[in-house]
Amino acid sequence: MRSGSLYIYAPIVGKLFSLSVNPITVKSSHRCYSILTTPRVSRVSRVPLRTLNQLSKHGVGPDIVFSRNLGFLKLFVRAGTVVGGTVAAGGSYVAYKVDQVSSFGQDRLSSIKDFTGGFFDKTGEFFKGFGDGGDGGAGSGGSGGSGNGDTTTAVGATTAAAVGLTSEDDEDTANEDDKDDEETLIDDDEDVDFEHDETNDEMMNLTRQMIEIRNLLASVDHDSIRLPSIVVVGSQSSGKSSVLESIVGQEFLPKGSNMVTRRPIELTLINTPEAAAEVAEFPALKMFNLTDFQQVQKVLFDLNMAVPEHECISSDPIQITIRSPKVPDLSLVDLPGYIQVEAADQPIELKQKIRHLCNRYLEAPNIILAISAADVDLANSAALRASRVADPRGERTIGVVTKLDLVEPEKATAILTNRKYPLRMGYVGVITKAPPANKVSGGLFSRRAVSGYQAFVAQQNFEHNYLKENKEEFFGTTTGTRNLKKKLMKVLEKSMAASLRPTHLAIQQELEETSYQFKVEFNDRSLTPQTYLANNIDALKLATKELSHRFSRRELKSLLKNELDQKVLDLLAERYWNKPFSLKNSKTSIVEPDLRELSQLATVDEDLYWHKKLDLTSSSLTKLGVGRLSTSLVTNSLLTEVENLVDGTQLRNHPMAKTAVKDAAKAVLGAKYYSTADQVENCIKPYKYEIELEDREWQTSKENAVNLLKEELRQCDEVYNNLKRLVGGRKLQQVVTYLEKLNQQQTVDIDLSSNEALGFSPTLVQRGQDAIFLKDRLSLLKMRYQFVKNSKKCRKKEGKYQCPEIFLDAVSTKVSSTAILFLNVELLSDFYYNFPRELDIKFFTNLSKEDIDNFAKEDPKIKKHIELQERKDLLENALNKIEGVLAIQRNKIGLIADSTSKHSIFNWGS
Repeated sequence: MRSGSLYIYAPIVGKLFSLSVNPITVKSSHRCYSILTTPRVSRVSRVPLRTLNQLSKHGVGPDIVFSRNLGFLKLFVRAGTVVGGTVAAGGSYVAYKVDQVSSFGQDRLSSIKDFTGGFFDKTGEFFKGFGDGGDGGAGSGGSGGSGNGDTTTAVGATTAAAVGLTSEDDEDTANEDDKDDEETLIDDDEDVDFEHDETNDEMMNLTRQMIEIRNLLASVDHDSIRLPSIVVVGSQSSGKSSVLESIVGQEFLPKGSNMVTRRPIELTLINTPEAAAEVAEFPALKMFNLTDFQQVQKVLFDLNMAVPEHECISSDPIQITIRSPKVPDLSLVDLPGYIQVEAADQPIELKQKIRHLCNRYLEAPNIILAISAADVDLANSAALRASRVADPRGERTIGVVTKLDLVEPEKATAILTNRKYPLRMGYVGVITKAPPANKVSGGLFSRRAVSGYQAFVAQQNFEHNYLKENKEEFFGTTTGTRNLKKKLMKVLEKSMAASLRPTHLAIQQELEETSYQFKVEFNDRSLTPQTYLANNIDALKLATKELSHRFSRRELKSLLKNELDQKVLDLLAERYWNKPFSLKNSKTSIVEPDLRELSQLATVDEDLYWHKKLDLTSSSLTKLGVGRLSTSLVTNSLLTEVENLVDGTQLRNHPMAKTAVKDAAKAVLGAKYYSTADQVENCIKPYKYEIELEDREWQTSKENAVNLLKEELRQCDEVYNNLKRLVGGRKLQQVVTYLEKLNQQQTVDIDLSSNEALGFSPTLVQRGQDAIFLKDRLSLLKMRYQFVKNSKKCRKKEGKYQCPEIFLDAVSTKVSSTAILFLNVELLSDFYYNFPRELDIKFFTNLSKEDIDNFAKEDPKIKKHIELQERKDLLENALNKIEGVLAIQRNKIGLIADSTSKHSIFNWGS
């Protein structure tokens, strides 16, 4: 006999199974069959009835009964050919016992469990007997399996062949166990095939278009512009979430012991026949193509739990879209379940909040899916009570009765056909959950807990089998999740079709009002966030171009020269002009030559003091870091100019845009800052050692120095006059006179903070000292101003030691002129070239569409303009889609009128 398959027929379940075998043959009283000696048994598969008929032609008749192989047991044989007889006897014994079980039927199923459990108890006895009497085993084998041998030996042999498991088998075949235990969906000729049902294609396409229109109109805040959705309501224990999950075919709704549905869940189902997998999307969260529905469940749980405990309920909906080839096109809303009593940690007004939220969604034209449990009297159904208030005539309500398996079929039928609570759309009975798995450990027929798609398969199969077994009792009623899907599709399509024309008229009226308002307020001027941003950036670029003409090399030189002039004045004041007033002992103070002496000297060629003073002063000027100073000065000036440009455009109303423009300018300037500063510092390095001047440069610097001294004199006089007004002229003069007299008479240091020593307050004494300092400075500046302006010694560059103001001004002029050459090329020109490009990157490359929308709507006027135009565009889009659907409707009615067919996909007239 060749290797092949052994077919096992189980009359209890009415199925045939195949089993792989090896060619060690023994003879039985009926036919030659193989004894199992393979290490493993192949996966049990179902055999169609025609295969059974073919087997009967070859001699396998109904009088031969085989046992069903248990897929979760892996067979491994340790015995050799010496135990062939014992194995044969065991095989006959097993066939005999299974034949007994099959004949008694379902009522003796427990005997199989007891008998199989006895195998394990007798395994040890078999191996013990095998060690003591191997010859006896061989003799038994030679008897041809008559079945008259010792019962214990036969059972042990069979057990050794059937359940000799090893630890290696368990590890290697763990994944195969899971696959074997997976349940497959029962095929039903009456099922809804959304992928190949051509009769429903047109209806599904139109329903999908109307769902798209509904989603468009959801953002239009208008009560009369609404298309219906299916609103699911029920108490927390009625099976509301399970109904939705059975429609979708996945476990995705949040679960928990406490109240976990705290926000409305707007669920849009879209049939996608070409899709390879089911995907979920959260449009508001920008989350797309989620294939892991455990993650979807977690996201929904987190979004619901984000509602604070003290509120418990929020009216802000969660929008989720599921695309799958297994779902119909539906628009559903899952609402929080009704409660009877508030928990201790819940607000007192929670019950009222839930009812108020649900009532908003139960309003027309929405379809109400009222969920009630079969084991609860309909008189106590919270869903029917709420639907009766919103829909008194029961025209928009579909009753769904869950948990049919928990009551007798006759009672369930009475509920589905009741007349006490009539609904025009009737009731649908469903079983949304399969019975829980048997948790008794060690049971051979226990079923492990399943979840996800397998839970859906188990529910569908259990519901199918239960309704099939009680088909006669449920005759004349609508039952099953599949029929519920069909009903929801038809009801939603008809309801949407009935709402099309009223919605079309309402959209037309709203569009006319919106268009009129848009024309009056904004003169039909189109504006989008993108165009608004582009217009403002273009205006800023144009202003930058104009800035390049008025802020160029000449302006840079003037800016830097003014800064260096202030540095020159600071150095002159520090090195030449400062003579602070002090009441310290003149014997201990350092006495420096008076600047008045410099003006009276005929020549200073041999006076090293004034030579050194000028050299140190000019060195301080050239070594103060002109590179960094000039680069920072130009950079800050450009940033200030850019801010002024922004203030001249509409960008001034957008803090985010102002920051982005400033960051763009900083990025461009920062890229060249250090290299420009180093270049400038290198180019002025020669002036740190020697400075050569021409007569023309000296004359120009002389005029500039005179102007500087004149301006400094004016500012000093202004400060002195302000001090006199602040303190009072007479009082200030008294303090000044007293301090001057005290300074002439003093022989020791005087504590200026002592009121007793001076007779005046320390603040007033300080004011007097400032007044004396300013008087001396004014006198000195007047003297230097007259000397530089009129003295012959300051007419030529050879008098630089007696006229340090002119020489230092000439040095600052040379340094600024040289620095500007590099600043203009390295920094300014580069800024004008790259700044517009950096603006494009900041605003058009890095910003998302959402960021651009937020930017434009920062300005209240622009926000109103954009939102009004978006509303107008949305209404136009919805109107075009509705007119397209109405055109299909008219065309369909015309075809029906001309056709002899009596079947209609759409009943538009109802």
